[in-house]
Amino acid sequence: MDHNPSSTFKITDKPVAHAPLNPEHIMQVGLGFWASKTLLTAIKLKLFTALAEKPALTANQIREKLKLHERSYLDFLDALVSLNFLKREGNGKEAQYSNTMDTDVFLDKKKPTYLGGILEMADNRLYKFWGNLEEGLKTGNPQNEVKNDPSKSLFTELYSDKAKMKEFMIAMSGIQIGAFMSFAAQFDFSKYKTVVDAGGSIGALSIQIARQHPGIKCISFDLPQVAEVAKSYVQEQGLSKQIEIASGNFFENIPKADVVTMGNILHDWSDDDKLKLITKAYDALPKGGAFVCIENMIDDDRRKNTFGLLMSLNMLIETKEGRDFTYSEFVQWTNKVGFKDQSFLPLAGPTAAAIAYK
Repeated sequence: MDHNPSSTFKITDKPVAHAPLNPEHIMQVGLGFWASKTLLTAIKLKLFTALAEKPALTANQIREKLKLHERSYLDFLDALVSLNFLKREGNGKEAQYSNTMDTDVFLDKKKPTYLGGILEMADNRLYKFWGNLEEGLKTGNPQNEVKNDPSKSLFTELYSDKAKMKEFMIAMSGIQIGAFMSFAAQFDFSKYKTVVDAGGSIGALSIQIARQHPGIKCISFDLPQVAEVAKSYVQEQGLSKQIEIASGNFFENIPKADVVTMGNILHDWSDDDKLKLITKAYDALPKGGAFVCIENMIDDDRRKNTFGLLMSLNMLIETKEGRDFTYSEFVQWTNKVGFKDQSFLPLAGPTAAAIAYK
C-alpha cells in the first residue's frame, strides 16, 4: 500500500468542502426510547382503537376518554402527530385528531390486522430487559425471566402461565402479520395442496394462506398447550374446516405436507438446533416439496437490515443460544441437510422468505 500522503490527499489553495456536521442522527437514536415509550403508551391506552371507533375526536374528548391529566396531554398527542402516528386538524384543545392509514389498520385492536401485540409485549416485558443489554453482551446470557435460573428456557417460563403464553402468541403473530400477508399473496401455491406451519402459534400464517387460497389444506402445528388458544382463534376467523390444529414437538416430528413453513422459529435456537429443525422439515416433505423460513433475514453484507440485526440482539436478551442469520447461511444449512435448490422472496419491510426445495 502506498503511504505517500500526496497520493491520498490533493493539496490545493482552496478549502475542501465538507457536509456540515450534524448530531441529529446520534440524538435521535440515543434518545429513541422517548419516541418508543410515547407510542407504546398510546397503544396501552388504546388511543388508536378509540379513534378507529370514532374517526375524529377533539383533544379534550381524548383527554376525558383516556383519563389524562391536563398538564401534558397536548404534548403527548402532538408528539404522536409529529411522529406521523396521528393526523390533526386545527390547534389546541378543540383540535380534531384522527388515525393515519397505518395506525388505523395496524393499531386498532379490533381489526384482524392488529400488530400491537408485539408492542404490548415490548412495553410489558422487553423494555425493562433491554436495559440489561450491556450485561448480556458481556456474559452471553439471557436477560429476561430466566436470567437467574439457567435450567429454565424462555418457552418453559412463558408457557407455564396461560396469560403470559397468550400475550406471547399474540405478540409473535402481530410482528409477523405483514410478512404473512405478503407471503400468502406472493408465493406460488399452484403445485401444492397441503401446508404445515411448524411452530404455528395461534395459526396466523395458516389463516392468511387459507384466506387467499381456499383450495389449500393448512395444518398449524405447535405444542399441546398452544392448541386450545389456536383453535379458538381459528374458529373466530371462520376457518376451522380449512385449518387443522395439530399438537406435538417439532424437534421430534413434523406432520407430512407439500410445504413446511416456519415463521420466526429458527432464530430462537442454536445453529445445531437449526440444523435439527431443518432436517425435520426435510423429512416431512415429498420430493419437490418446499421448506419456507420466514425471518428478518440479515443481509449477507450485514450492513442494511438494521431490524434483523437488532432482532438478533433481542435473541440474546430472550434465548440461550438463538440468533438471526443471513440467506447465505440458510443456503449452507439446507444444502447440508440435502435440499437441492433455494430461492429468496422479499416480503414486508425487513422480512423475507428463504425457500429450499427438496
